[in-house]
Formats: sequence, structure tokens, C-alpha cells
Amino acid sequence: MASSAAAQEAPVRDPSVSKPSPTHARDMKAVSSAGPLSQIVSFRLANEEYGVDIMRAREIIMISQITRVPEVPDFICGLINLRGHVIPIVDLRKRFGLEAREHDENTRVIVATVGAKTIGVVVDAVTEVLRIHAEQIEPAPSSIAGLDHEYIRGLVKLDQRLLILLDIEKILTNEQQRELPDASSVGA
Repeated sequence: MASSAAAQEAPVRDPSVSKPSPTHARDMKAVSSAGPLSQIVSFRLANEEYGVDIMRAREIIMISQITRVPEVPDFICGLINLRGHVIPIVDLRKRFGLEAREHDENTRVIVATVGAKTIGVVVDAVTEVLRIHAEQIEPAPSSIAGLDHEYIRGLVKLDQRLLILLDIEKILTNEQQRELPDASSVGA
């Protein structure tokens, strides 16, 4: 009985998150070894690649049953029960004003702490964990960086591609964080 409780508390690991790809290996060879290294979790949303600091991502889980909550912003899908903890789920496509799509076998939830709350962020697919140097991060161009886009930390230059680096703490405004439902929203 104790072993089943321990199994329920173990983090859910996503077997589909791949090891560094050959493209990633080429990207890393092209980078000098100077400067501090950081790790980011990269993921796909629509046809773009994004990333968040791995230290902000608590875990990556498969999408599960979501309990809908009335009268919340449309980008909030609802709530899930994650090993006894009720957490709100944010659809990043809707939050960014992108076209919605059905969830599939690649859809994942990145569980992270934003402010004082733990939330889940729905993404199309998690692709890999990357090691990047500070020199690879360019500031976001002023044409996209502004008050409405303060969640964009910068652009990561990889060999043949760009990755949009997000500040997960700023994905939701303070007002939006206050609007997040919790267990008391559904009478739990």
C-alpha cells in the first residue's frame, strides 16, 4: 500500500521528449564555449518553436481530463487534478491569439510556477531540452517587444533556426493571474 502512494507521488515523465537531436548537436558545435550555459525546454506552438527556462518547468505531462470552469477568460481551459493538487490549465495558443486546434497524441502540458500559483500550459508538442549560451540570446526586436509582449525574453539563435524564448512568469498579467480558477471555483 505504501508503494502505491509513493508511485502516485512520482513525477510523470514524458517518454516522447527526445534526447538532443542531430540538429541540436550541430547547433551546439557552432557555439563557442564562452559564457554561462542554461537549459531550456523547447516546444512547438503552431509552426513556431518556443522555449522556457528548464528551472521554471516543474514537469511535463500528457494532457488529461480538464474540468471546465464557467466565466473565466477563453484561454483558460479549466482545472486538472495532478496527484491531489488542483491546477489551472492555460491554452497557450489562445493566450497568444493563435488559431485553436484539437489536442492530439503530441499535445503536452508544461507544469510551472507563475507568481504564487502552479499552472499548466498546453503546448502542441515538447521537442527537446537545449543547452544554450548567453551569447545565443538576442533581445526581442522592438517591433514585437512592447507592453503586450513583455513575456518574450528574446530570440535564441541556433544553427539554422530561431527559437522564441519566453519568460513564463510574464505569460499572464497580474490581473490574469488573479482570474485563474482554483479548487474553490468548482466547490472542491
